[in-house]
Amino acid sequence: MSSSEVWERQQVKTFTAWCNSHLRKLGIHIESVAQDFRSGVNLVKLLEVISGGEIARLETGKMRIHKVNNVKKALDYVASKGVNLIGIGAEEIVDGNLKMTLGMIWTIILRFAIQDISVEEMSAKEGLLLWCQKKTAPYKNVNVTNFHTSFKDGLAFCALIHRHRPDLIDYNHLRKDNAVYNLQYAFEVAEKELDIPIMLDANDIASTMRPDERAIMTYVSSYYHAFASSQQASQAANRICKVLNVNQENETLMEEYESLASGLIEWIEHMIPWIDQMREQRASSIDEVRSRLEEFRTYRLTVKPPKTEEKGKLITDYNTLQTKLRLSNRPAFLPTEGKLIVDIERAWDNLETTERGVEQHLMSELIRLERLEHLFARFSQKCDSLAAWVTESKATSRETILQRQTSTNSSAK
Repeated sequence: MSSSEVWERQQVKTFTAWCNSHLRKLGIHIESVAQDFRSGVNLVKLLEVISGGEIARLETGKMRIHKVNNVKKALDYVASKGVNLIGIGAEEIVDGNLKMTLGMIWTIILRFAIQDISVEEMSAKEGLLLWCQKKTAPYKNVNVTNFHTSFKDGLAFCALIHRHRPDLIDYNHLRKDNAVYNLQYAFEVAEKELDIPIMLDANDIASTMRPDERAIMTYVSSYYHAFASSQQASQAANRICKVLNVNQENETLMEEYESLASGLIEWIEHMIPWIDQMREQRASSIDEVRSRLEEFRTYRLTVKPPKTEEKGKLITDYNTLQTKLRLSNRPAFLPTEGKLIVDIERAWDNLETTERGVEQHLMSELIRLERLEHLFARFSQKCDSLAAWVTESKATSRETILQRQTSTNSSAK
């Protein structure tokens, strides 16, 4: 078999499988590109699937002119995409000219599957080759320098799959001298796990001295697009996850702010009456004043400092949240009524105003009560001295009276 017959056979198989990978989206399956594009209908459908929209109104007649017109509409669309179709005419496609048909399909593949590939400023064939080289560089027995002999032993295909999905290929157990197995292994895994149709024949590729470059490129481009789509989906999923995580973090910060603000305001509202009571309610004893003074000092030194830190954290969290929302183009956070930063600051000012002078008031009250206690003690002491003097005086008086009475009685006798 001549080399031209080999590449024709390989191209027919590969191009047919490539076309079916797109036409299946419409429920269409062709047996061979050599015959099934002659009416132009399937050709137009193929281009519509690839382009994502209607490209021409098909003629439904069965006559040759209708077929030629349909094929011409397809070729006109391809030409409108900047593709040079010199030498490829609608009549040759309708007549089933194999070389022309394969040339047309290759032109379509090159334009819609390979031309837009770009890797490090290299595009199309060079970009695809560079992509293969970069992805397979770490693998032993793989040296991709072209799209024919470099893929004969199947290891390059296996390496491409393993690089992106190491869970699918056991690369370390592959042997370079087992080309048919390697090729079939890669083809079957790609079909089953990656939804890439089998486009090449393992025995044919392994036994051909120089496999057809266009067939290999077409199949490899399917790997590129499959993994690129997977990577894009992964990147999109990562972006969505990142957005969701940021939103979740923002929601958590909002909830924390609301909770912290509520707790702080409730604490302030509870403490203000307690402090007022210390100032306004008159104590009944020195011990009571001393107890209040100790409580107030404990409040100032132990209870209030953590709340001061909470207030600082509340303001920091609020500013951080607003910055994050602004950077992510989200609406600013508006706390519920009564929990704005200005409300927190106002409540805190009221607390400190209420505190002002309380300790001095309690100290003054303590000094006053201690002075009163001292005066009372002195008064009691004087009272006791007076009472003792009165008692002593009474006793002396009685003794004097008795003595006088005794003396009087003695004189009378």
